[in-house]
Formats: sequence, structure tokens, C-alpha cells
Amino acid sequence: MIKKITSYIASLLFTVSSVYSEQDRPNIVILLSDDQAWTDYGFMDHPHIKTPHLDALAKQSVMFEHGYNPTPLCSPSLASLITGHFAHKHKVTGNDPSPKYIKNRSPEYLEYRKQLATLNGLPTLPTQLKKGGYLSFQCGKFWNGSYNSGGFTHGMTVGDQATTGRHGDIGLTIGRETMEPIHKFVEHSMAEKKPFFIW
Repeated sequence: MIKKITSYIASLLFTVSSVYSEQDRPNIVILLSDDQAWTDYGFMDHPHIKTPHLDALAKQSVMFEHGYNPTPLCSPSLASLITGHFAHKHKVTGNDPSPKYIKNRSPEYLEYRKQLATLNGLPTLPTQLKKGGYLSFQCGKFWNGSYNSGGFTHGMTVGDQATTGRHGDIGLTIGRETMEPIHKFVEHSMAEKKPFFIW
């Protein structure tokens, strides 16, 4: 899956930077759903679950129907998706360090948090898109520190694990409480005449 996504993203970045002018570049939205089986959608032929709006979107979108991830945990799989690298490269191999490392914020714990927040210094999809003039917005689940650590220009997750949670904190209010931050970001991008990427 990661090789396929990385290959697609690389060709997308090449295409948007070489074919389109900055004002004509396509906007990109990645929708991620959490804790669902790959069949749990109408467009994947589930016999009971109806998803008509997603079905309509799927018809005009790029879908990765046969994706597999060697680290099927939230944090490392999101890190792989945003960097295009496997866990041995980005160094995020679990959702949390071992409890023995958390106690007294040991050096091992601090090193883990550093890897989580910096993605081992790898370029990310938002940082690459920024080179092509894109603004980017993070919302929803994001384990890897604040939205800044992922290279997003705008976002919601602040990454303060101690006070706001570890999965995406404020970013998790999107869709549950309001879609207003996305609306404002899109309006801002349009006012700036910039293409946008929404995670």
C-alpha cells in the first residue's frame, strides 16, 4: 500500500508542479476513517451498510482498494501515510512507548516523543505540497505531535499529550462538533488564491 500511495503521490506532485499553474492546481482532500473494515462501505459492496454520499464521492476519486500496512496501529500507519515510508524509516513503531519508559519521563520516553513529533526528519506530504504553493490543513486523528510537526500550514491538533489527549486532541472535534474550521480554511485558501490540501 505504502509503495503504491508513495508512487501515486510522487506522480501527483510532479503533475501538479509541472502541468498546472499555481492557481489552476487541483485541491486535494484525503479522507481517513478509523477502525472500519475495508468492506464497511456501499462502494465496497457491503450488503447492509449504506454510504450514498461516500459512494458518489468514490466514483470521482482515487481509491486504494487493496491496501496493506505492515504496522497496523494508528500512529505508525498515519506516519507511513504522511511520509510515504515504512516504520523502520520514520521510527514510529507503536502508539505509545512502553509504560516503563513513561515513568519520570525517561530518556527512552523523550526519544520516543521526539521520533513521534519529528517523523525522523523525513519530508511529509504537506511539506512537499507547500513547495508547489499549497496551503494545508490538518484535522481529525493525528498522533504525531502538533499539526506543525507534520508540515501543515494550518491545523487543529496541538499535540499536548498531557492536557489534550494523545490521538489528535482538538482535531477530533471535527465532524463531531463542527466543520467550521474546514470551511474557514477553504475560504482563506480561496482568498489567498492558493490550492489546498486537507487531511
